[in-house]
Amino acid sequence: MSSTSSPVTTASQPPSAQSGQSGGSKNTPRLRTRRKHTPGRPKRSVLLTVLTGLIMLYTVVPLVWLVISATKTQEGLANSSGLWFSHDFALWDNISKTFTYHDGIFVRWLLNTLLYVGLGAGGATLLAILGGYALAKFNFPGKRAVFAVVIGAVAVPGTALAVPTFLMFSKMGLTDTPWAVIIPSLVSPFGLYLMWVFATEAIPTELMEAARIDGAGEIRTFFQVAMPLLAPGTVTVLLFTTVATWNNYFLPLIMLKDPNWYPLTLGLDSWNSQAQTIGGDVIFNLVITGSLLTIVPLIAAFLLLQKYWQSGLAAGSVKE
Repeated sequence: MSSTSSPVTTASQPPSAQSGQSGGSKNTPRLRTRRKHTPGRPKRSVLLTVLTGLIMLYTVVPLVWLVISATKTQEGLANSSGLWFSHDFALWDNISKTFTYHDGIFVRWLLNTLLYVGLGAGGATLLAILGGYALAKFNFPGKRAVFAVVIGAVAVPGTALAVPTFLMFSKMGLTDTPWAVIIPSLVSPFGLYLMWVFATEAIPTELMEAARIDGAGEIRTFFQVAMPLLAPGTVTVLLFTTVATWNNYFLPLIMLKDPNWYPLTLGLDSWNSQAQTIGGDVIFNLVITGSLLTIVPLIAAFLLLQKYWQSGLAAGSVKE
């Protein structure tokens, strides 16, 4: 009986056990296990890496060229490579000349731009917050029609409305004044839509009802309950409207004739156009330096306010 049961026992054992008993475990092939992709070890993609590198070059190379070119004199711009420094380092001299050229008109353009951004972008952000909050948390007749109008306004480019806006403001006598730039900047359909969507998810209806039960009015509920929750969306809309107003070129071009009311974009373009006029002063080095100074506040704003974006992305990711 013992001799017949031994083969059965051996056959029932797995092959790994048999090879281990025979001492041939070193020659047994090991099965490849699939690598697990965790958040700490994401899946690698060569195509995505290459595309990201190309986008980085497309974004960084113009900025590098601008920084390097701002360190050159007018002669150095013509006699040196665009992506390398010249023998003369003139960054501080270029900055000084930019602020003092033509009786310091660059400072006036900078103050005009800050005025347009402060009133235009700030007002557009405030109106987007109020409108988005009302559309998200209140029901009223015609809400669907308002939604259709907002979506349609987002799809219409601003340049298509420039000429009708100019005709309307010329009838009102507001052209060639700061209000011709500030008032159109107060309307931001995309900012309104963004705040509408954000307020819908960021403000729980139960929290508003609890505040009302405790005796808070609508104004107090908005400022003490809703506004802190809308901070990430508010910063996002503020940055979008700030960049749009700061870089606005076409609207001031058709609205303004007095150089004293030019923003930075229009003022630097007028400096650049001097080289095309007979007897005009060629100051490409000041145009480049002024362009570098123009983007510094925007970069600083993005770096200082990015923590609000991070908090907005993380909002609602943890379920209690």
